[in-house]
Amino acid sequence: MTDSPEPLDRRHIPAQGRRVPVEPAFDVRDQTEAFPRRERLTPPAGAPNVLLVLVDDMGYGAPSAFGGPCRMPTADRLAEDGLRYSRFHVAALCSPTRAALMTGRNHHSVGMGTVVEMATDVPGYDGLRPASAGTLAQTLGLNGYATGAFGKWHQTPPWEQTAAGPFDHWPTREGFDTFYGFLGGEADQFTPTLVDGLRFVDPPRTEEEGYHLSEDLVDRAIDWVDGVRTFDPEKPWFTYLSFGATHAPFHVPRDWREKYRGEFAHGWDAQRERTLARQKELGILPEDTELGPWAPGVPHWDELSDNQRLAAERLMEVYAAFAEHTDAQVGRLVEHLRATGQLDNTVVLYILGDNGASAEGGLEGTLNETIRLNGLPDSADRIVTKLDTIGGPEAWAHYPVGWALAMDTPYQWSKQVASHYGGTRNGLVVHWPDGIAARGEVRHQWHHVIDVVPTLLELIGVPQPDSVNGVPQDPIEGVSFAYSLDEADAAEQHTTQYFEMFGNRGVFHHGWTAVTKHRTPWVTGAQVTPAFDDDVWELYDTHTDWSQSKDLAATHPEKLAELQALFLSEARKHQVLPLDDRMGERLSSSLQGRPGRRPGTTLRLGPRAGRLRETVAPSLKNVSYRITSAVTTASGDDGVIVKQGCRFAGWSLFVADGRAHFAYNYVGLETTLLRGGALPAGDHEIAVVFDYDGGGLGKGGTFRLLVDDVEVDLTRVERTVPFFFSHDSTLDVGIDRNAPVTTYPRGRGFAFTGAIEHVTISVGDDAVPVPQRDELDAVLVAQ
Repeated sequence: MTDSPEPLDRRHIPAQGRRVPVEPAFDVRDQTEAFPRRERLTPPAGAPNVLLVLVDDMGYGAPSAFGGPCRMPTADRLAEDGLRYSRFHVAALCSPTRAALMTGRNHHSVGMGTVVEMATDVPGYDGLRPASAGTLAQTLGLNGYATGAFGKWHQTPPWEQTAAGPFDHWPTREGFDTFYGFLGGEADQFTPTLVDGLRFVDPPRTEEEGYHLSEDLVDRAIDWVDGVRTFDPEKPWFTYLSFGATHAPFHVPRDWREKYRGEFAHGWDAQRERTLARQKELGILPEDTELGPWAPGVPHWDELSDNQRLAAERLMEVYAAFAEHTDAQVGRLVEHLRATGQLDNTVVLYILGDNGASAEGGLEGTLNETIRLNGLPDSADRIVTKLDTIGGPEAWAHYPVGWALAMDTPYQWSKQVASHYGGTRNGLVVHWPDGIAARGEVRHQWHHVIDVVPTLLELIGVPQPDSVNGVPQDPIEGVSFAYSLDEADAAEQHTTQYFEMFGNRGVFHHGWTAVTKHRTPWVTGAQVTPAFDDDVWELYDTHTDWSQSKDLAATHPEKLAELQALFLSEARKHQVLPLDDRMGERLSSSLQGRPGRRPGTTLRLGPRAGRLRETVAPSLKNVSYRITSAVTTASGDDGVIVKQGCRFAGWSLFVADGRAHFAYNYVGLETTLLRGGALPAGDHEIAVVFDYDGGGLGKGGTFRLLVDDVEVDLTRVERTVPFFFSHDSTLDVGIDRNAPVTTYPRGRGFAFTGAIEHVTISVGDDAVPVPQRDELDAVLVAQ
């Protein structure tokens, strides 16, 4: 006689039943009573699959499903057979939205007050999700789901992305069985820095061979879903498909680049009017909705020069193609699920943007976003000389602010501006034929990205866990919107929500919003921001003013004061304080919240070291430095010894044509090349020394190329990269894995054919012995 096993407790996961005691025989041949297996949690009967799709940097008014000019037929079809949510909100920036999406908690509550690369030691900004905030993947995986993530992660601190780890915040340690994608904030769609599980890997093909990241991600997702179905057909799966698109760079396959040619000649002012009209036709906006105010200082279309209009047209054309190409990849996965009989019982959440449209391209747009993010200007006059590069690997394109504002129609402002709906309101499509009776309807209940986790858990029938892996859990802060799926008129249940990003802040409470825009996202470099106490607050009643177009602060001061106090209360509750509006300063490794570890002033690398983020190596910006390599060459050997960055900014020390070379690429605008004499076979020390002028950011200095301690070339530059070389490309020894820093004789990669013993990077005047400045000046004058 055996005892009945106790039911497993889904509130404390992982949960395993105890083995029911059985009296063993002496000889297995005499065993008559079976040994029952230890019970494990399995999904509830009939539990649906989950497909969570997230598009990057797409404004509310961009996709056709929400009235925009970017044709996205997959989103349209899913909406026609499902639901559109017209008042869905995110956190105004990449990492914060993703952390909130994965945990069901506000982004400051889980340490992601800004992008993970800008982490500090402050609890709400340290970039480290606490174990007390378990992820959706952990909850579903420990309840018997297969879990797979494909695409952009952007939640792993850069200082954890080395061989030393820890790997606690990599996707496969945050609840996913498998991960294939990239860890950073943006990626070259043709030569991305890819990760498979816990390993960095090279793309399977080149751009010339037809490679594109979005297509690769969906290929991998389809293969993974098929594998789960093949080996355990009854097991439901959770697929998180998070694209690098439509974040810069705007990269599309060659045959997509002219798909929208001529469709944006009317300009962004007219586009706002067209989109608003279409949004009203779709029923996602009330008929009396007005356009939000235009941002101060942004030119209207008829104020642009011919070159500015031409550059803006081409950039927007490629953005729209990028959006449609992304949707086409989602369509491949959706149609595969339909063909294999899985779509009807799959909950699809298609989130059309992790923040508002990006205004980071500046007032004129850019061919190289790295220019703009380093606080430098680009110009339409330059862009129009290279129109044929837009969309291809030679450009890191981004459209102008005017298009970002149009893509956020009908709202004001953009990405980073968490105060206003232009930064935080995005379209959501929900599709689940087996679970939702309604078809083609709009839901107007107010909801937020933190509501996704409790919604999915309710639909699946799994409780919010009280402990995960033995760690007591903080309460989930989101509110399920499952109640609204089949009740269009149900009273909304998410009634209060704060917002904050770089000091831009606001609060929603029962239909009223109090907001203050503190920092302008397209003003980079030394932006003068007001003191927080001097910020001007606005007040909107969104019961009657859907688009925040009529400021009531002057007529309802008591309501404004009430909501300002509420914001402060919510800020204290969710680790928002102290407010931090710094930008470039927080990219400094000296400020980042890496526990007990800094890059230091010297790094010695072995011959196969690589794929290192800038923040884990000594910074070669605004400082003197020395790069020293010990190599052995034979006749004919060549290749990259060490490089950092890519064709859009970086440097490379290499051997070509039997000579040592050093290339310094200044944000793609100019490349300085040093070259030595003939390099005989044998052992050599090849070094580069840079003597920085000092006196501020991005100043000039003098480069010297040395072979065996003998100076072989010297040159001066008047400006250098002030902040960073690349969010995606890396520091690598022996090869240039990314879009090449400079032109090499053997093209892509240019792997070193000799032997590298080591490379040492040292920074600071004390670590870099150089001749006296007057000696350098004398040499330069002589040249």
